[in-house]
Amino acid sequence: VRAFSPMESGRSSTSLNAIKKKAPVEKKENISIFRRVANMDLFAPKSTQNDYGARNKKDMSVGALSKKSYVPNGLSKAQYDKLRKTEQKKKAANYKRNVAKAGVFIDYTDWYIERGTDTKDSWKKSVTNGHRMAKTKYDWQGDNDQKF
Repeated sequence: VRAFSPMESGRSSTSLNAIKKKAPVEKKENISIFRRVANMDLFAPKSTQNDYGARNKKDMSVGALSKKSYVPNGLSKAQYDKLRKTEQKKKAANYKRNVAKAGVFIDYTDWYIERGTDTKDSWKKSVTNGHRMAKTKYDWQGDNDQKF
């Protein structure tokens, strides 16, 4: 006849609590599992491993080719190894170039004053309307004899 009995009233606890260890001298705080996980420093052994530029501190070398390694048709093992090493050098140089650019910003206040926004409004009449234009890889303007 349990099916017709009323539901139990009251709310069950939804918090997960770590087991309290009985300490004879100190009273330990009851810390929830979520709080323990949230307070963990997962990068403590190597705190800078995800910083930009950390790839230089890691061993990121190209593996050596063995007898069973893939070598594309038309290349010898030595040629393919040389190609892989030159590509690795290009990749490292590009990464180094990008790391050097990281964190370089224009101070807004200096840019604002340099533009003259605080004293005049001639910047509003310029072709760029006060914006700083990015350089492109190609000359999109074209030649004088060729119009778009």
